[in-house]
Amino acid sequence: MIGLSEERIKRLNSADVRDKEYVLYWMQSSQRVHCNMALAYAVSWANKLEKLLVVYFGLTRDFPEANLRHYVFMVEGLHEVEAQLADIGVKLVVQVQFPEKGVVALSKDACLTVVDKGYLKLLRQWYASAAANLRCPMVQVEDNVVIPVETASNKEEYSAATIRPKINRNRDQFLQMCPPGEPKKASLGLRFEGIDLADVDGVVSSLGVDASVGKAKGFQGGSIQAEKRLEDFLENKLPNYIDLRNDPTVDVTSNLSPYLHFGQISPVSVALQVLVADTPAEAKEAYLEELIVRRELATNYTYFNRDYDSFAGLPNWAKQTLEKHAVDVREYLYPLEELETAQTHDPYWNAAQNQMRLTGKMHGYMRMYWGKKILEWTKTPQDAFKTALHLNNKYEIDGRDPNGYTGVAWCFGKHDRPWKERPVFGMVRFMNANGLKRKFDADKYVKQVKQL
Repeated sequence: MIGLSEERIKRLNSADVRDKEYVLYWMQSSQRVHCNMALAYAVSWANKLEKLLVVYFGLTRDFPEANLRHYVFMVEGLHEVEAQLADIGVKLVVQVQFPEKGVVALSKDACLTVVDKGYLKLLRQWYASAAANLRCPMVQVEDNVVIPVETASNKEEYSAATIRPKINRNRDQFLQMCPPGEPKKASLGLRFEGIDLADVDGVVSSLGVDASVGKAKGFQGGSIQAEKRLEDFLENKLPNYIDLRNDPTVDVTSNLSPYLHFGQISPVSVALQVLVADTPAEAKEAYLEELIVRRELATNYTYFNRDYDSFAGLPNWAKQTLEKHAVDVREYLYPLEELETAQTHDPYWNAAQNQMRLTGKMHGYMRMYWGKKILEWTKTPQDAFKTALHLNNKYEIDGRDPNGYTGVAWCFGKHDRPWKERPVFGMVRFMNANGLKRKFDADKYVKQVKQL
C-alpha cells in the first residue's frame, strides 16, 4: 500500500478491520506531517475504507526525566502539527493522560489503528499494552530511522564497524519517500475531549511538570524550524563539515538532533536532501555516516539491550576493567551539585556543562570529553554513569534518546575497543584537555560560552 516497504510495517495484534467511524493514527514518535510514513499509511487506509481519519496524541504529565524544557519544545511542535493537519481536513486530538489508555478509548470507534515506532522501553510497553487491549488491528509503521531496526540487524551490534556494511547494503532501498496523500473526507467536525494547543506556555504550565529547567536558549520546536536549520546546514555548513565538525567554536553541525528526537523531521527526508545538495560527495558521506550509521547504531543498542540505561548494559570488558580500577585514587571528586552547576577546576568542562544548561545542546565532541571527565571525577564508575545520564537527560533537549544513552555509554567503553591501561579508566579510552587544544581553540570555546 502507497509504496511503503513491507519491512516498515508490522501488525501488533491479530484483530480484524471493523466497520466503524474512522481510522485512528496514534502519533507518538513521529510528531510531524511532512514525510510521515505512518500518517500516509493511515490516510491510505481511510481513503480505501472511505472513512474519516483522526490523529491522536497522548500527553502524559510524568514522562520519566522530562521537564519544562522538553515539554515546551514538544508542544511547540504539536501546535504546528495541529495547524498542518487542519489544512488537510484532519482532526488532531491531544489528551492529557497515559497515551496507551487514550488510544484504547478512541479505538473503540476505529476501523483500524496505526502507530509509529520508538525504541525505548517505556514506548514499547505502551505499544504492547495498547495492542493487547484493542478490538481493531494495530499496525506499526517504522519511519524514524532510514533502515528498519530489525532489517539492519537481528542482534546487538558490537560497533559501527560491524553495523556499517549492513546499513550501507540496505541504504538505497530504504531512502525512498512515500506519497503523502490527503484524506477524501474531513474529520474536523468531530468533537472529542482534548486540550487547545494555542497557548503553549499555558498548556505546559497546566501540566505541572518539573520547571527547574527553563526553555532552551536558541531552540524552538517544530518542523518549520527543523527545515530552516537543515537549509542553513546544507548551504553554509555541510561544505566544511569534514574539516570543522569537531570544532565547537565554529559549529558546522546540523543541530537537528532535538528535532529528530521528537520526530519533528524525518531522517529519510534529511538524507535525501543531503544527497542532492551541491556539495562534494565526501562531505555528504561524512554527514550520512553520523545521521544513518551512528544514529542507527544507537537505535540498535537501545532496541536489543534492555540495560541500555544502566552500567549493566556496557560490554563485559569495559565493566570488568572499570570495576578493577574503581578503588584507584581520583585526583578530584565532585558531588552532583557541583557538577550540575559547573563548579569544577576545569574551564573546558565547565563551559560544556554550561552550554548544555543554557542552550539544551552540547557540541558532540565536547560531550565525549564531558562524559570522560565525569568518570574520572566520580567515586565509582557506576555512580559516574548515573550522573552523566542524569545530567544529559535533564538538560539536553534530545535527552532520553537512543543517541543520548549511547553517547553516555560510549564514554564508558560501549562501541569502542580496549586501549592502554591507566588508572581510573582501566582500558577505557581516555581524553584530556591537551587533546581538546590540539583539535581547536579551547579557550575561545570557553569565551563563547560565557557570552551566551
